[in-house]
Amino acid sequence: MDVVGMLEAASLLVPEGVATDNDITVSDVWDYLTRDEWEVALGLLEELADAWTAPPGFWETLGHAAEMVGHERSREWCWWREAETRLGVIRAELVLRPAGETFRRTPIPGAGVLRPMWDIGNRREDGAPDLDIARVWVELVPDLAPGARGLVRLLPLTPTRWRHLAPGDRITLYETSVAGGTASILEVHPPEVPGDLVPRS
Repeated sequence: MDVVGMLEAASLLVPEGVATDNDITVSDVWDYLTRDEWEVALGLLEELADAWTAPPGFWETLGHAAEMVGHERSREWCWWREAETRLGVIRAELVLRPAGETFRRTPIPGAGVLRPMWDIGNRREDGAPDLDIARVWVELVPDLAPGARGLVRLLPLTPTRWRHLAPGDRITLYETSVAGGTASILEVHPPEVPGDLVPRS
């Protein structure tokens, strides 16, 4: 299937009446598709998905379309959102420790590359923290510099170990034995489809 066919297929999944906060609808997507403005149509479909619960197939199709037009970050975002439909959504506000207080001197890349460990309250038999791994997606900006504060989404390697978290909980990021930052949980939503599958790497 070509890019247009993929975008058309994704458009057909959007329920009638769905609109973004700035009144974008699927009709706008079709207008851009008829003018062969695929990249704009792709962006509008990504925006529309925040106004309804898109199924995994929607995100997977958009991801393949983004890959075909060479939009790497958009492709990764679509595949991230597809994984969230299977694994659940965890959003948090992350505050990184300043450069000089930890080993990190460069920004955390935003597109789900980093897979740090987290202290989320799980404990071993001896009472020591039993750390868990989750990928990090930085929202709104391409990366997060040491000492900065930003909104992030987390994709756990083992989602069942994160199910006890609730808004207001605080968790700690570790890339070494020294804590690299602290996150306050803002949202936790269960998966839209059953099953605990490992996130797409």
